[in-house]
Amino acid sequence: MKPSARHLCHTILSGNKELAPHQLFSDMAKWCLDNDVAHDTYGEGELLQAFEKEIAQLLGFESALFIVTGTMNQPTALQLACENRASNLVAMHSTSHILQHEAQGFQLQKRFNVIPIGHQYSPWTLNDLKASPEEFAAALYELPMREIGGQLPQWQELQDIKHYCQQKCIHFHMDGARLWECAAYYQQPYHEIAKGFDSVYVSLYKGIGGLGGSMLVGSKSFIDRARIWVRRQGGDVYHRTPYIVSAKMAFDERLAQMPKLFERTQQIYALIQADYPELTLNPEMPQCNMLHLYLPFSVQQTEALCDALAREQGVWFGNPQPTALSAQSKVEWYVGETLLTMSDQQLRSILDWLMENASLK
Repeated sequence: MKPSARHLCHTILSGNKELAPHQLFSDMAKWCLDNDVAHDTYGEGELLQAFEKEIAQLLGFESALFIVTGTMNQPTALQLACENRASNLVAMHSTSHILQHEAQGFQLQKRFNVIPIGHQYSPWTLNDLKASPEEFAAALYELPMREIGGQLPQWQELQDIKHYCQQKCIHFHMDGARLWECAAYYQQPYHEIAKGFDSVYVSLYKGIGGLGGSMLVGSKSFIDRARIWVRRQGGDVYHRTPYIVSAKMAFDERLAQMPKLFERTQQIYALIQADYPELTLNPEMPQCNMLHLYLPFSVQQTEALCDALAREQGVWFGNPQPTALSAQSKVEWYVGETLLTMSDQQLRSILDWLMENASLK
């Protein structure tokens, strides 16, 4: 697929609408004026520290720390979890971001070792954790699990895992990159979802729309140790202000929107299941406002279709990915502002075009 096709589009189905830099920076400047914002200096500043405190309280923890990337955030948390323990083994699902998207940094830096647990196509369970003979220092759970369509463990299963980790003194860490999307499914406040975890990572741009950055929450002593390690890794950014302002100014509105996004996801499921039996959704029923849509075409066919749709109608359908079957492919949709405001008729016209043009090839 030609790399420019996406940039030709006025409509990107997946995700939230992204402002042009000049628009975003203008909004940030106005928000700074309206809220009398001053720069932090190496993490010392009223706005930054107030936001850290807000995130910590929202999740029911003592303390929080801004960290410029999740790739710095989570390995730091897990390294600290392994310190002063008899083991340096961490249990996590094989699709975890640390294993899939971080160039094996944890391994090359000799920070800890990973034992994958569970089945690759479903959330891991307490029995999966118990089945391993290893003595784990920590266990990581991603809520929701992005690589398998946004699946979540059942509520009681998650509580049982929390209780077991407490009993066995296993540090239970949450990869909450998309935690904000979980509450609508669980019908629980964020502090109840996070309760029983020893540390939590959350993103300030996934679902929130900030320029980047993340927060690590935990006990005060844990965060104090993490602060030193962030400095040692070169993460002690002089001014965090752009990251904090871009996230903070949209934070409350984006969280309030999550139930509507989940409701819209349920509507999209009903539409596709009723009218497009050739398409398969994963998971079978929505568990957050994201999904994987499986198409009965090879990656090459779907790439050609997406390219044509982009050039003819200015619509970006998604980035096709391979599956275990060569005659099948999938795309990932995050149900954000675009699909929230798009009518069923508009979505049907896009899906109709896709299926009709596929039959002509």
